[in-house]
Amino acid sequence: MKQDVVKEKSFSFAVKVVNLYKFLAAEQKEYVISRQLLRSGTSIGANVREARNAESKPDFIHKLAIAQKECDETLYWLDLLKETNYIDISTHNSFSSDANELLRILKSIILSTKKGL
Repeated sequence: MKQDVVKEKSFSFAVKVVNLYKFLAAEQKEYVISRQLLRSGTSIGANVREARNAESKPDFIHKLAIAQKECDETLYWLDLLKETNYIDISTHNSFSSDANELLRILKSIILSTKKGL
């Protein structure tokens, strides 16, 4: 069940990230940091999808761990965009809240899967 939740939430988050990237590129003319955000923010869901087709439990854990790292990197880029005034605090808080929720879910799945090994 948690795997379906993380799949849905990571996909929704990726859609939000793509839309933020489009805004930053078109309205703010910011391309460097926003591209990094686009890469890491969409990679979370891609790695969650890969994990669903893992060859083994250790492979599953490994793929989710990559998603977890990408999620944490996304939080870094969001902080940087906020501190450089490309996004406002409200936008930052909304995206950070979603990313932190994903991070908690991923950690929970990883820990429970490790216990089952």
